Amino acid sequence: MKLTPILAIAFLGISTISFAQFDLKKLENNTSKNINNALGKKGDNGTLSNDDIVNGLKEALKVGSNNAGSSASKVDGFYKDSLIKIPFPPDAEKVRKTAVDVGMQKQVDDFILSMNRAAEQAAVKAAPIFVNAVMSMNIDDGLNILKGADNAATQYLQSKTAQQLHDTFLPIVKEAIATVQVTKYWQPLANTYNMIPGVTKVNPDLNEYVTQKALDGLFNLVAREELKIRKNPLARVSDILKKVFGSLDKK
Repeated sequence: MKLTPILAIAFLGISTISFAQFDLKKLENNTSKNINNALGKKGDNGTLSNDDIVNGLKEALKVGSNNAGSSASKVDGFYKDSLIKIPFPPDAEKVRKTAVDVGMQKQVDDFILSMNRAAEQAAVKAAPIFVNAVMSMNIDDGLNILKGADNAATQYLQSKTAQQLHDTFLPIVKEAIATVQVTKYWQPLANTYNMIPGVTKVNPDLNEYVTQKALDGLFNLVAREELKIRKNPLARVSDILKKVFGSLDKK
């Protein structure tokens, strides 16, 4: 069974956790300063230059990933968002049902909450990885994204960062699970189920499950933010976003 790094991080402190602020803007390098100045370079006659396209897409990813990370890393960012909330591991659904049947609903609820808390904490670590991917975008990337699907920018970001995010999140999740004793929520559920005669014993890899679900949730949020920028003029918070994505409105 596969589990996500973001979940394990939440276990670092279910009730007293202090979440770091996710702020992509603070991590941008000097190259990013060109983003909001692109209009003064080329394309001032209303046409899109190569610089406009690349800088506009960089800005879209910067805004989208920053908003997504800020949302995901808040307390209840995962737990109270139906789009990304991490559920009881599907491969262990029989465990959940058995536990509820024997009066362990609270333990089930606590377990789900702890996984989501871990994911919220892990989301903070995505910012510098996103920055590197955004700033490496070239004109070919920009054109493909601009002409692509409504989640093309998100797909680009995912292709550039998924493995690095996974490798970054996983040890954090493992540490969180060990530190906060996440297994104290999982072990009673698994033990209760495993005592049933004839059942196949369960021992899902919580580290991997939480990590992967955390990544899935983060990219789902980025895609949601990208769609806003593409479809809603009010979500275009800078001149370059208005110019680049406004050009799509006219087509």
